[in-house]
Amino acid sequence: MQPARPAILVLSGADLPPSMAAIERRAAVRYATEDRLLDELPGAEVLFVWRMRAATLTRAWAKADALRWVHTASAGPEQLLSPAVVASDVIVTTSRGLFDDPIAEYVLGVILAFAKDLPGRMRLQESRTWRQRDTERVMGKRVLIAGTGTIGRAVGRLLRSAGMTVLAVARTGRAHDPDLGTVLPLDRLADGLRSADYLVLAAPLTDDTRGMIDAQALAAMKPTARIINVGRRGLLDLDALVRALRGGTIAGAALDVFRDEQLDEGSPLWTMPNVLISPHMSGQVIGWREELVALFADNLTRYVEGRTLRNVVDKRSLL
Repeated sequence: MQPARPAILVLSGADLPPSMAAIERRAAVRYATEDRLLDELPGAEVLFVWRMRAATLTRAWAKADALRWVHTASAGPEQLLSPAVVASDVIVTTSRGLFDDPIAEYVLGVILAFAKDLPGRMRLQESRTWRQRDTERVMGKRVLIAGTGTIGRAVGRLLRSAGMTVLAVARTGRAHDPDLGTVLPLDRLADGLRSADYLVLAAPLTDDTRGMIDAQALAAMKPTARIINVGRRGLLDLDALVRALRGGTIAGAALDVFRDEQLDEGSPLWTMPNVLISPHMSGQVIGWREELVALFADNLTRYVEGRTLRNVVDKRSLL
């Protein structure tokens, strides 16, 4: 007997996921934008979230009359996990793991750009100015990584291979972590900040981590230190960051994540010479969209065959 063709709803914008033909042959696939989710969600057994803003699924959840599994193209599940979703029997899976190495490479690239003043070099080149100056070493610099998930670990491994000293901060502290060295508990964040040359934010957004880098945390950092945020926008107080950059409390910042996936056009961060801005693309390398679809396709095979899915979120730990 042929397995049943599950009813899949793909939630996306204008950029539809690529390479869906094989999935469409195996399942009844429909596509919907966020404004159509309320109308299209009834009857869907599987929801593949390709693009979604926070709270979209929460508003439509009452219409999920047949839903059994939600998969997101994101590495983290935070935007999916409303209290109703967490309390339900619906399985939630993520695309965790696909972005780890690309993001680690991005972090190393940003650190090298800061240390070798590549943005400053480009500005001088544009003005045809010939000016020499000393740059910084990377080897031996101290990096504090907030977050010990797969992305934080990939960052730690790569930075250690570049000769940097790595430590981390997480909810639970421990010594001798194979990827991250010493892991400090969150209540010792200030200790880690005081000695860090670079702070890499790669933590999920939780009640414990929301606003963890505020004015007080920034004041604990060295004036030569720099922040790199590849985690979640809510980890970092942007207003406090602007004040710290203007006042010389810290030396610079590289920001890849912002509220509503965009930085306001009027933000002073755009024109600060010690700030690097990227539009949430630190994990986007050639072929990344196809890799996301391939992961979903593999999980769909497992789902149809009744096997354990990859990257299942432990919702019980959130109750």
